[in-house]
Amino acid sequence: MSALGLRRNVLLGIKNLLLHKLRSLLTMLGVVFGVSSVVAMLAIGEGASSEALEQIRQLGSHNILLASVKPAGDEQVDTSETSFLEIYGLTWSDYRRIRETIPSVRRIVPVKSQRHPARMNEVQIDVRVLGVDPDWFDLVQRNQVAGRHLLQSDVVESSAVCVLTEPVARRLLAGAAPLGESIYVGSESFRVVGIVEGADGAGTVGTPDSLFDVYIPISTFQQRLGDFTITEREMVELTQMIVEVDSLEQVEATSEAIRSALARFHVQEDYEVSVPLTLLRQAERTKRRFNIVLGSIAGISLLVGGIGIMNIMLASVTERTREIGVRRAIGARRIQIVQQFLVETMVLSGVGGIIGISLGIAIPAVVTLLAGMPTVVTASSLLLAAGVSMVVGLVFGIYPAYRAAGLDPIVALRHE
Repeated sequence: MSALGLRRNVLLGIKNLLLHKLRSLLTMLGVVFGVSSVVAMLAIGEGASSEALEQIRQLGSHNILLASVKPAGDEQVDTSETSFLEIYGLTWSDYRRIRETIPSVRRIVPVKSQRHPARMNEVQIDVRVLGVDPDWFDLVQRNQVAGRHLLQSDVVESSAVCVLTEPVARRLLAGAAPLGESIYVGSESFRVVGIVEGADGAGTVGTPDSLFDVYIPISTFQQRLGDFTITEREMVELTQMIVEVDSLEQVEATSEAIRSALARFHVQEDYEVSVPLTLLRQAERTKRRFNIVLGSIAGISLLVGGIGIMNIMLASVTERTREIGVRRAIGARRIQIVQQFLVETMVLSGVGGIIGISLGIAIPAVVTLLAGMPTVVTASSLLLAAGVSMVVGLVFGIYPAYRAAGLDPIVALRHE
């Protein structure tokens, strides 16, 4: 078909559709709702999964996270005869063993944590105090807001310095210049040297990060707050460890080596090994399945819209039988009749697709505004929806078009 012929058929198709405006609009609604549901559902699904994926990515694909966990109630816990404390979890011996015996480990960061009240003047809030090495800030990737991170010299000298998350700084130091100020954590005084962003990762397995954290050198933690974390008659030597592996290819093998080393020296499973790379792969597989399910559900709407287009076009063939006969009698070929009806179905589905895409972009914005849910409209979902709408118009327009082209001209001319 030449460009001129295509333009003539498109104009003719639009003219025929405008003769029955309401019917054409109702026919397009199936495609409109189908396309808009494809775009909106994929945007909502993408937003929900991308937030979870980003949290996992922030943990580091090269990292392995170890956490102390209290054994199940029916397992026997080692206790001290003098203190009657339940002793479990990761130890400094585990730290040294992993660092010295597993060659693929690039670096390992021990973490100790306790909850304490933090105060300055009359303001007091409950915070989580973490004893960390300077490498912690590289592995967990907290953006620096002001000042500096902890330094190796702070650890060597057991300096009484701290880094606050931004929400802690706002609560304790509102209206004051935070850097250089001293705050009390429990009964100990610490000088503020830096502020970092806080991230609500407290619910994520193995991540030592939350909104209300205070970071101090781990050596200072041992000297001032104790070498053991003691709460509710429980004693934990190390709360967490973050292990960085040399390469992605070695992450899963290294995690198995760590599991074997811990299992050999722990009589009970009082630890948890979490591999963000594995979690990321699982989350991405779940995301793909989720998108397939959502796309399939939305595709049903498009299927219904396509059936509606076929139904209307078949009715149009019946109504225009005499017109088809006249065109065939004056020399129109069958392929031209097919082209005319296909153009009309493509116009229906194309216009419906454009309206549906516009509606599909608007719906996620409304969902985000009203429900606060993150949504992400991707270019691929728009292209998918547009492509599917055009395919629907083509597929469901072929049968009516060939049925129109197959009419006998003499019979068509006699049609009343």
